[in-house]
Amino acid sequence: SLQIQLAPFAAGRTLLLARDVTQLQRLETMRRDFVANVSHELKTPLTVISGFIETLGDGLEEFSRQEQEHFLGLAGEQATRMQRLIDDLLTLSALETDRPPPDERVEMGPLLGRLREDAVALSAGRHRIEATDEGGPPIIVGSAAELHSAFGNLMTNAVRYTPRGGRITLRWQRRPDGQAAFEVEDDGIGIEARHLPRLTERFYRVDRGRSRESGGTGLGLAIVKHVLERHGASLEISSEVGKGSRFRAVFP
Repeated sequence: SLQIQLAPFAAGRTLLLARDVTQLQRLETMRRDFVANVSHELKTPLTVISGFIETLGDGLEEFSRQEQEHFLGLAGEQATRMQRLIDDLLTLSALETDRPPPDERVEMGPLLGRLREDAVALSAGRHRIEATDEGGPPIIVGSAAELHSAFGNLMTNAVRYTPRGGRITLRWQRRPDGQAAFEVEDDGIGIEARHLPRLTERFYRVDRGRSRESGGTGLGLAIVKHVLERHGASLEISSEVGKGSRFRAVFP
């Protein structure tokens, strides 16, 4: 997209100014989409909360104690969802600063163990959880909190989208080319190829209804992408519908 301006210049002359505004338009579109998505994601739970408050306010004595607790429980779930969304937005905002991550020595063995414990707790016995260290470097340099968040998001997605009885494997490995990779593999529902390039976009969902039911905010993979970029790493995704997915964080 070009913006062209003509203006009188000196005696009988005209100044022509041409600017390539493609990137500016793209950024403006992203900004509008982001505001619209945030508004939509917050409006839905807020509408539910307001509805229950109004219902109870109109006639609290008309409902039994059990019904009141049910309404308040559903409103509480929506409030928690809003809090998760705001927390993820604040995390993204912090990651987008120009400050480099701290130079901490992150021990991968203990981190892998904590991630497996988190997966087992989240799965609550519904899946077979494995964690293996396949010769990956024992220590990498970066932010322990950010890496735990990124790896945890990959693990959480695998648990959420793998049916009961499925298998989830966490791997820390050294690749033949000398790079290191943290990998989360599952045999879950899989993702169609057309969705893969857009998975790290904010609020992009393959199945909006299913994502919301599982408690997702639509920001998890965007956070993963930013964390890995800050550590000079990249995200590789492969998946096949009905056979599972593999998300791999590759460190140089």
